[in-house]
Amino acid sequence: MSQWHKTACNLCYVNCGLEVQTEGSAIIRVRGDKDNARSQGYLCQKPQRLTWYGDHDDRLTTPLRRRADGTHEPVSWETALTEIAAKLREVRDADLAEGRPGSFAYVGGGGQGNHSGGAYGHALMRWMNASRFFGALSQEKTGDYWVNGKMFGGQTCHTSEGVEECDLLVVIGCNPWLANGFNRARNVVNTIKNDPSRKLVVLDPRRTETADVADVHLPLRPGTDAYVLGAILALVIERRGEDEEFLRAHTDGFDQVAAVLRGIPVEEWIAHAEVDRADVERVVDLILAATAMTVRVELGIQQGRNSTLNSYLEKLLYLLTGNFGRPGTNAVHSWLVPIMSESRGQRSEITGFEYIGGYLPMNTLAEEILADHPHRARVLWVESSNPANTTADTVTTEQAIRQCELSVVIDVAYTETAALADYVLPAASQYEKWEWTFFDFEWPTNYFHLRRPLFDPLPGTLVEAEIYARLFEALGLLPDQQTLDRLTEVARADRPNLLSHASHVFKDHPAIAPVVLYRTLGRTLPDGASSAAALWRGCHSAAQRMSVAVQRALGTELSGPALGEELFDRILASPSGLAFSRHEYGEVWTLVRNERVQLAIPELLEWLAALDPKRDGPDPDYPLSLISGQRRRHNANQILRPPAWRKTDPDGALRVRTHDLSAIGATPGDWVAVVSRTGRIVVRAETDESLRRGQVALPHGYGMSVPDGHGGRVTHGPRINLITDANDRDPIAGTPHHKDVPVRLEPATAAERAHAERDRDRVGRLVPERDRTKPPTPLFADGSRG
Repeated sequence: MSQWHKTACNLCYVNCGLEVQTEGSAIIRVRGDKDNARSQGYLCQKPQRLTWYGDHDDRLTTPLRRRADGTHEPVSWETALTEIAAKLREVRDADLAEGRPGSFAYVGGGGQGNHSGGAYGHALMRWMNASRFFGALSQEKTGDYWVNGKMFGGQTCHTSEGVEECDLLVVIGCNPWLANGFNRARNVVNTIKNDPSRKLVVLDPRRTETADVADVHLPLRPGTDAYVLGAILALVIERRGEDEEFLRAHTDGFDQVAAVLRGIPVEEWIAHAEVDRADVERVVDLILAATAMTVRVELGIQQGRNSTLNSYLEKLLYLLTGNFGRPGTNAVHSWLVPIMSESRGQRSEITGFEYIGGYLPMNTLAEEILADHPHRARVLWVESSNPANTTADTVTTEQAIRQCELSVVIDVAYTETAALADYVLPAASQYEKWEWTFFDFEWPTNYFHLRRPLFDPLPGTLVEAEIYARLFEALGLLPDQQTLDRLTEVARADRPNLLSHASHVFKDHPAIAPVVLYRTLGRTLPDGASSAAALWRGCHSAAQRMSVAVQRALGTELSGPALGEELFDRILASPSGLAFSRHEYGEVWTLVRNERVQLAIPELLEWLAALDPKRDGPDPDYPLSLISGQRRRHNANQILRPPAWRKTDPDGALRVRTHDLSAIGATPGDWVAVVSRTGRIVVRAETDESLRRGQVALPHGYGMSVPDGHGGRVTHGPRINLITDANDRDPIAGTPHHKDVPVRLEPATAAERAHAERDRDRVGRLVPERDRTKPPTPLFADGSRG
């Protein structure tokens, strides 16, 4: 019999609350959860296809071990974990004996909808005396974190937008209508569009759905965001549009910033971006007229040219004009548990890149492994991530994975990275366990949602916390069962003091704390919520860090440890999520570590002053700008693997203007080759006149190797990182320039067309199920099979 359950979407980081109807082990209907205080019943088109999530023929149900010939064989959990533990200890002992830093590299820590395994994975990394941590955030956001650290005093000082109350919304490098990025995005855009007292400005090369309803759209040339933002800021200074009172009260360094802005050749930079001066002046008019402006940015500038500089300039836009910490403006928000940490200048010995927010750039993963250096990474541990598909330069990334002394993948499906790993450990899916994310980005009220399982885990799979607990047992690190039982009784009788009772357990191996909590506190939690024990310390930390805000949110006068316990219990008992902090606007300064914002960042002011249009022209050999990883109606992350989930765009088509397609003698529906400095892929073309001339686009979330129903595998859609360059990256954060990849188009050869048509036909005839008792057959970038 079908039932309705409360949960959340896992297809973007907004994680809207959902109600889903289930039947057996399948989601059959989806609607917005009106009881979710954050999303309030909002639903976009993507979660309506969650019926395809987790119930497909690429799920893993047994651990796999790599054979000498490259194929995988099923093994027991005991065999897999015993052998992995022995190799980990061997590498750790060698690291200690040779006096080298930990050779362990950790990729993942959670995806768009699952962060529950992160605490346990980090525990293993710490035990391995390692610090190399990579993830999706270091593909996208670390330049922003670096700027936050310089301006606000901490890389965990993360900003939010006041989209609900603003009278001017400035959208830069994103399309909220389609890609969301904040709560109830389409509702917000529609509300602003229909209110004559509110305005919308969009900076984007493409005429997006959001740009189509904007008061002003600046269709800048790809890669020129820093020039346009610099010109706008220079005009603000020229017109004396800075908020002197705000700057005097809350900031330092304005004079240094203003001096550089006054030196910008505005006319030349606007011409370089190929936008109209009158439109730029109109944007400045709207900014100076606004009483509450908020700036919303995304990957268009965070994965574009000058990406860390872009993050600095967009913050200067609202800080210089005093649009910070008030209703309808940008602000720093609270955290239950930050998704990043504070890095204090540590750098990689291999690449020299700085750790930012605890991360190294994902673009440097292969270098950390392949380097001819005694301190290179030797072990690769991948959890809820798929770097073989999502990291720039697929061929080199695959080479690096193959070269590791040990590679382990924890995932729900037989991903492209799993196909290369020494061991593959099958995890329960996000809807088969208690799960959450730390994407709590709201201000002044912030929310957290602990999701309950919809289904039992598939036989043979384990939740991540249990995988790590069994691994730590195999390593001989956990206390004996008698000690665990005693601490479990302490958790029942005296939970606030559990850590002090367990201090002797952590003395030799403090890294094991999350696993011990899972094995003790976790056993006392209701309805199998053991893995949520990882949240307990975070609740106490939040209650101590911002007691008054937590009291307001919970409506209680409890304080001290009792407040932390109340917050943890409320989270466990709130199937639609809850508000965990409620600040007043003036309290934003308690979240700014510096107390005063530091406007002048010397490295970035030098970068800004050195920008030169003469050096930034297109490459004549690769004259087109590729948006690598465009968001569309029916693409998401790597979670949804079955091709049939896509209601539109089944091929992951190249979108291109008619003029640029005709230039190579091609027409819509043709197979064309996209050629970059690093590779060539063949894709089906379709025209899209919303793109800027000279701009083409390919979606993310394709290029996955899926079972063909006949014992083989077929790649579905473009595997775009075959044509991206890991060295084409930001000089500070190492983030890739995925939104401005230089390419050219060529007609596909006859052989390429035949191969593409054959694969397309195979995808169209997929048989829905395979025999899960047999390990899958891998498919590699060069087309060879294991």
